[in-house]
Parts: sequence; structure tokens; C-alpha cells
Amino acid sequence: MELRKLSPFISVSPQISIEDVGVAASHGFKTIICNRPDNEGEDQVNADKIGQAAQKNGIAFEYLPVISGNITDHDIRAFAELMAKVKGPVLAYCRTGTRSCTLWALAEAGHLAPQALLDTAQQAGYDLSGQQARLQQRFAQSSLVESDKPGNYSINKHTVVIVGGGAGGQAVAASILQRQPQTDIAIVEPADAHFYQPGWTLVGGGVFEREQTKRKMHDVMPKAAKWYQTAVSEFRPDQQRIVLENGDQLAYQSLVVATGLKLDWEAIPGLKESLGQHGVTSNYRFDLAPYTWKLVQATRKGNAIFTQPPMPIKCAGAPQKAMYLSCDDWRRSGRLNDINVEFCTAGAALFGVKEYVPSLQKYVDDYGIQLRFQHNLIAVDGPNRKATFAVTDNDGNITNVEKSFDMLHVCPPQKAPDVISHSPLADQSGWVDVSPETLQHKHYGNVYAVGDVANAPNAKTAAAVRKQAPVVAENVLSTLAGKPAMAVYEGYGSCPLTVERGKIVLAEFGYGGKLQPTFPAWLVDGTKPSRLAWLLKEKMLPWLYWDVMLKGKEWLAKPKHLSHRPEPQGAPDACNFEEKK
Repeated sequence: MELRKLSPFISVSPQISIEDVGVAASHGFKTIICNRPDNEGEDQVNADKIGQAAQKNGIAFEYLPVISGNITDHDIRAFAELMAKVKGPVLAYCRTGTRSCTLWALAEAGHLAPQALLDTAQQAGYDLSGQQARLQQRFAQSSLVESDKPGNYSINKHTVVIVGGGAGGQAVAASILQRQPQTDIAIVEPADAHFYQPGWTLVGGGVFEREQTKRKMHDVMPKAAKWYQTAVSEFRPDQQRIVLENGDQLAYQSLVVATGLKLDWEAIPGLKESLGQHGVTSNYRFDLAPYTWKLVQATRKGNAIFTQPPMPIKCAGAPQKAMYLSCDDWRRSGRLNDINVEFCTAGAALFGVKEYVPSLQKYVDDYGIQLRFQHNLIAVDGPNRKATFAVTDNDGNITNVEKSFDMLHVCPPQKAPDVISHSPLADQSGWVDVSPETLQHKHYGNVYAVGDVANAPNAKTAAAVRKQAPVVAENVLSTLAGKPAMAVYEGYGSCPLTVERGKIVLAEFGYGGKLQPTFPAWLVDGTKPSRLAWLLKEKMLPWLYWDVMLKGKEWLAKPKHLSHRPEPQGAPDACNFEEKK
């Protein structure tokens, strides 16, 4: 069987045999489309035989015959409608593959540039130059046709569309532009400010001023990218489009989803109404981090409770960071003995990677913190300063326990944004469904995700984004070139645990909790508190964020690569790793 890949979603082939169907199944194809009329040639295997073989191999089969040299507008519409509903990856075939390739190009000409289609076909071995005028006509007419539809919305076309202008979206854009400066990139982001969120812990600890963590979006947005200052209302991956909140659409050749996650304040009754008053605060919000520091300074005695919800959450160590810095200040000022500190976590352990627990436990003991495992915050009564927790015992029984507080620092439950969880891109939990290694979508090969919105089982940290962005950038460019995604993310995440003012336990780990230290142990032993790690957090990491990561500079972040990869594949898995030479 002679496979010729046009995109991660579709490949074409000359006439296939019954035996080839099994080969197609082994390559991961989910649908086979026959574009060749039966009995066109004496040596031809008719569609019903191929269909039967496909059924035995668990592959869907579609028969859409097209007469050679006579592809009609009806044929093109039928092919486009079929492609919009079938499950990929798709294998389409005819006598030589030319008809299938031509159908694909003419169907895609409604939103992709003719030259890009001609180049892709040429790379696959098909010369469609005779279709150039028809491709250009369909491309030109598509905007006119779409603008006349109800609502008078417009369609703009870009090579790469990135949804989200936070750390992930901008880092990917910058990395792509470092590799191919002329790439046509659009970034969809409604906010007018960009935040260095890892700095909010230090704001809540009295180390940073809030304004140090904020810059104007216009000042940090890559100048070579087109910025749409709006939000996305719908994803249409089958059409390779997104819909903006005003109804306009953006067509793309490759999509990067970098929306981040949603802080679900509403999930805990009474919490949202209490924030910023009654002693209720959270470093997870820009406007509330200064209130945390105000409460730390004002608290003289009583109960201080720090909470952590069920995973996944952004920066799993952040709830503890706030607690340790607060305790350190209270100890320095001689107030700690008069304050009862509790860490109420929905989890069953202090930290998910065991190598860091001994150092953290020592600080818990030194500060006199009471650990309350399997305590999940379910309600807040701000005016009466009461917090209710669902407590799970060792037998799985749940009881509600009410606690009084003078200060309550809350880490809110977190989930995927609604626009993601309600889209075809989402897994059962609502996150973008990607390969954990290549970050390529498991069903839509020209879609990638970066950062908190991806369902990869890594810690959701800015450090993870720094390692993910080059991987996604490189794989996007490979996809655009019709090549498989080969760059690999190994799950790296970093959590600088601020155990006291001036010292940090620098947790760095990847998939499965495997330690991935950046520096040798003689310089920084991440399992132990270190002053050098504090200087890294306070002085170096903000610079690394603003001037390295967001500029596409990949210092200590060059991706590794798969040593081999089966083709074609809509849902890539890891093979062997090797450093890029």
C-alpha cells in the first residue's frame, strides 16, 4: 500500500487491496473513503469487498465514487460534508490517488490558500497545477459567499491560530517565529493585561508589589502576530475553524489551544461573596494577593486555615507556599505561638512527590502546623467566619465538619473553561485531549494544546509551559510541512516551594514523579531548602519568564525527539527518546 499524507487527518492512496485494509488498521486509520467507481478497471477490487474487510478490521467505510476528469461542484460538496462527519485519520483512495487528492484540495479551498494546497499535493506526489484556477476561484468566492450569510460575519484565514495570549500562547508563538519568522500567526486573547502569575505568591508574602507582575498585553504580544482582542465562542475542528464571540470566524491550517484553566469560585457556596473581606483571601487572584499580606500582618491570634481542593490545580504547591510564608512572618514577629495554623487538603499526602516530603514535613513541624488530610472545603460563611469541610475517613465515609477562622486562604477548585469542555476537543473530564508526549490532539492531528488546558498528566506550572512551548512550536511546523510530530515533552514541571523568606525547596519533576533537576545537586539540591533557589525564584525566574520564554528563547528548554514513529497517526504515542543532534 502506497500511503501519501496530505494532513494529519487525511492520507490518500492508489487502489488498495483487501490485505491493505489490515495494514491501514495497523496505521491507526479510522475511516476509509473510496472515490473510485466500481468496475472502472479489470484488476480493481470493488468497494463492497473493501467495505467488508474494513468492517472486520473495525474501520468505517464510505463509498463516494467520482468520475475521472469530471469532478463536479456536487462531488466537492459531498466530499466536504463527508469529511466533516467521519472520524479520522482518514484514508481516501481511487485508481492513482489523484482524484482523492483533488477532491481534498478543492474542498479545502474554501478556507486554505491555493498555493498551500498545491504545495502540499506536490509534496505528496500529485501535480494539481491544472486545478490552480479552480482553486483560486473557490478561495476567492468563499469570502463573498460567507459574508452574505445571515449575521454578515466574516472569515479570516491564518496558517496558525493560537487561542489564548497567556504564557503558553505567547511562548508558542514566539518559538514558532524564532524558527520561521514569516509564519502567519493569529492570537485570540480578550484581555488587555498579561500577568506573571507565579509572582502572586510573593505578593501575598510581602516580597513583591502587585504591579511587578503585570504588563500591558500590547507590550508583550509578538509584533509579528495578528492579535484578535476577543474571545472564542466555539471550536469547529472538522471545518478547521473557530468562531469568535462576535460571530466572525478564523480558519486555520494548525490550531494551538492555550486558554488556561478556570478558577471555579462558584463551586463553593459563599466563597465568591466573601473574598476580599471577612478574612477570606486567595493568592490565586491578582487583586486579592495584597489582601493576603494585609491579613498576615493584621492577624495576631486565632485560627488561620489554608485549603487545597482536589487535583488538578494550577501549581499544586501554591497553597502551601502561602502558608509557609505566613508562618515565617508570624514567627519572626513572635506571633506564631498564638495562632493555630491548619492545612486542610482534599488530598491524602503533603506533596505528590515523596522526595520533597521530608523537608516540607520538617517545616510543618517547626511551624506547628496541623495537617488535615482528606478535608475538602465545601462552604464558606464569611460574615460568621465559618468554613465547612467534607471529611473522608479511611473507610470512605464522609462527614461535614465546621471550623471557625480568623484568616482563611483558599485555593479554589479548578476545571477546564466551558468553551473547551463543551467542544469536540475535550476528553471526558473537559480538558483538551492530547498525547502527553507530543501534545498533539488524539483525534485532530493539526490541533495542539499547551499549558493548563491540556489533559497531559503533568503539574500545571509556568515551568511546564516553558518546556512545552518549544515542543508544540516544532510539532506545529512539522504538521504544516506534512511530517509527523517528533518533538517530545517529558512532563517537566517545577514548583519552587517558599518554605520561609529567603529559602526554597525547589521541586522539579516529570511524569510519574521522576525527578528532573535542572542543576547538579552540589549547586542546588532541590530536595532541601536553599537560599540559592530563593534567589532563583525572586531574581531570575521573572526575567526568565518575560525576556526568555515569551521571546522564544529556549535556554535549557530544547525539546527531545522521538527516535522513530509509525505513520500516519492521529493519536501519537511515545517511542524511544533521543537528543536532537
